[in-house]
Amino acid sequence: MSTLTFDSLEYMRKLEAGGFTRQQAESQADALRQVLERHAATERDNIATKGDVNDLRLEIEKVRKEIEQAKYAMLKWYIGGWVAMAAIMAKGFHWFGF
Repeated sequence: MSTLTFDSLEYMRKLEAGGFTRQQAESQADALRQVLERHAATERDNIATKGDVNDLRLEIEKVRKEIEQAKYAMLKWYIGGWVAMAAIMAKGFHWFGF
C-alpha cells in the first residue's frame, strides 16, 4: 500500500510565492490536508485484510461443495427417471406382445 505525504508548510510557501496572502495559503493548505486525510481514511476502509480473503475463500469452497451435492442429487433423479421410463416401456412392450 502506498502512502501519500503532504507537506503543508511547503505548499503554503509555494502559494505565498505565487501571490497568496498568508491567511489564504493557510486556508488552502488546511483544506487540502483535510481532503487528503478523508481520502486516506476511505482507502483504509476499503482495503481487504488477509482474514477477509480467507473468509471469502472459505465461502467459495462452501458454495462449490453445495454445487457438487446438487449435481449428484440431480444425477440421481435423472438416472432414476431413465430407469423408471425403461421399466414402463418394457412393461408396455410386454402388453402389446413385443
